[in-house]
Amino acid sequence: MAIRTRISPNLWFDFNAKEAVDFYVSIFPDSKVLRTSHYLKDSPGPEGEIMTIEFQLDGLVFTAINGGPQFKFNESVSFLVECKDQAEVDSYWTALLAGGGEPGVCGWLKDRFGLSWQVNWTPLIDMLLDTDQEKAGRAMQAMLKMSKLDAAVLQKAYDGK
Repeated sequence: MAIRTRISPNLWFDFNAKEAVDFYVSIFPDSKVLRTSHYLKDSPGPEGEIMTIEFQLDGLVFTAINGGPQFKFNESVSFLVECKDQAEVDSYWTALLAGGGEPGVCGWLKDRFGLSWQVNWTPLIDMLLDTDQEKAGRAMQAMLKMSKLDAAVLQKAYDGK
C-alpha cells in the first residue's frame, strides 16, 4: 500500500528519471511505478518525453521529474535506509552502489545518479543517543572509521570490548 503524505520527496533528474526509477524500484520491497506523465506540445521539455514518474519505494511515494541538467544532487539531502542486521546493510550497500555509485564514510554513499543515501544499522541510532557518553563515544569513534557500517565492530566498540 502506498503511503501518501502531505509532504513527499520530488527528485530532479537530467532526463534519466526512468532509468533511476527502474533502478530504485528493483532494490526496495513494496516498490513500483504508480503514474507517468509526458511533456506536451509547447511545454518546457521535449514533446512526448517522460516529464514525471510517480513511484513508491518501500511503500513511500516519490516523484521523479526529467527536468534537465540545471540542478544536481548533493550530500545536503540524503535518504536514510534503516537495516535490521548486517545482511540488510550489505544488501542495500551493494545494490545502491551498483553501476557506478561511490562509497562514502559512516554508512553514506552516492548512487550512480548522484543521490546520497545513508545505509544504517538501526541499533546504531540508540547507541549514539545513549546517555552513557562513554559508550556512545566509543560507538561514534568506531563509526567514523568506517565506510560501510559493520554491525559487529560497532557493537563491540559500544560494549567496550
